[in-house]
Amino acid sequence: MTYEVTQDDTAQALGSGDVPVLGTPRLIAWLEAATVEAARSRIAESQTTVGTAVRVKHRRPTRVGGSITTTAKLTAGPDEKGRLSFSVSAVDHDGSTVADGEIDRVIVERMGAFGS
Repeated sequence: MTYEVTQDDTAQALGSGDVPVLGTPRLIAWLEAATVEAARSRIAESQTTVGTAVRVKHRRPTRVGGSITTTAKLTAGPDEKGRLSFSVSAVDHDGSTVADGEIDRVIVERMGAFGS
């Protein structure tokens, strides 16, 4: 998944800092979106996944107008409790690593878990 960093994505706009570069909360959201997509083929239509742990290092800043490509690769699961672990990364337009780490998710039934 590829994103262009806008003013709305900055640490200033998100309240996570006071500089106009990609904010860590937005970066984490983009990485989580990559895990949701990577999990899609492993779950039934009646299921979804929810995040349970995030271990990510945000290694370098990205200015407004820069682009970020995120990837997620399943590294473990699903286990007997429906847990999935993903290796995640984000690279900028130069191919430099912006972030890397791991995100865990668990498979849940949409109806039972959320009363929908």
